[in-house]
Amino acid sequence: MSVNSNLVVAEAVELRSEVDEAPQPSRRRRKQPARPPGTRTTWRKALKKDWRLYSLLVLPIVFLLIFRYIPMAGNVIAFRRFRPGGSMFGDEWVGLRYVELFINDPTFWRAFWNTLILGGLTLVIVFPLPIVLALMFNELRSRRFKRVAQSISYLPHFMSIVIVAGMVLQLTALKGSINQTIEFFGGEAIPFMQLPQWFPTIYVGSEIWQTVGWGTILYLAALTTIDPQLYEAARIDGANRWRQIWHVTLPGIRPTMIVLLILNIGTFMAVGFEKILLLYNPLLYPTADVISTYLYRVGIISSNFSYATAIGLFESLIGLALILTANAISRRTVGTSLW
Repeated sequence: MSVNSNLVVAEAVELRSEVDEAPQPSRRRRKQPARPPGTRTTWRKALKKDWRLYSLLVLPIVFLLIFRYIPMAGNVIAFRRFRPGGSMFGDEWVGLRYVELFINDPTFWRAFWNTLILGGLTLVIVFPLPIVLALMFNELRSRRFKRVAQSISYLPHFMSIVIVAGMVLQLTALKGSINQTIEFFGGEAIPFMQLPQWFPTIYVGSEIWQTVGWGTILYLAALTTIDPQLYEAARIDGANRWRQIWHVTLPGIRPTMIVLLILNIGTFMAVGFEKILLLYNPLLYPTADVISTYLYRVGIISSNFSYATAIGLFESLIGLALILTANAISRRTVGTSLW
């Protein structure tokens, strides 16, 4: 009996040692199994739960449908002959006849190149200035002076385009303030609004005065998201203010810059129609007539709706190609894009 008991005790000790040496199961909490498909939140449940929030989308969606998407059906008259009083989608199919007409129209190509020139000048000159002005505002130490300067720079944006055009015409008139200053210093008055070569300068100058201050808002908001510790680290490394702007501030607002640049490229062909229409005259057509004003004269004044629609569709395709190209290049090179 004693031998058998000793064997039993020995086996029990060996079994206990094997259990102790065996790896213990993890005590971490097991992952909860996924919810069955029947318990997932559907769009109907989400709509029922947050219907007050979704109701705010009704008016914007209705606006887009009525004024953006439904009018796209009217582009069909670019390939059909439209007569006033007939069918709103044209009376007969003419194919690419109107496309051939504006391709062979020298007046259209003059307006096309004027659009490229004014759009390019606006993009190259006007686009960087809000960035520069926002950096200058960011460097101001007096909050009171900063607020006053920002308010003064914002004011032109809230003025009616009619008032802005009237001010430009008054300033550039033969007896306007600019010519009075020129005559004061012994020069001769310049008929600015009669010389085509002066119109790009006048247009870009008025755009700078009216839009640059308002354009700083997004960049100032982006500057507030930069971590102040980055500036402290740059100062410890011996970076001066210029180095801090170049290596900290500009990289911090780069995503905002890229997004706005893509949007501006997308509207490259849509040069300000209202301002040009109010400023130009037949003497300035060689440099002031753009696609939008040419469409107004051909489509609205001359009632040639099919021809104007074909030109407008061509302009829209160019804008779509520009924004897609800019977005793809930005996504591959910088890593920031709209989608």
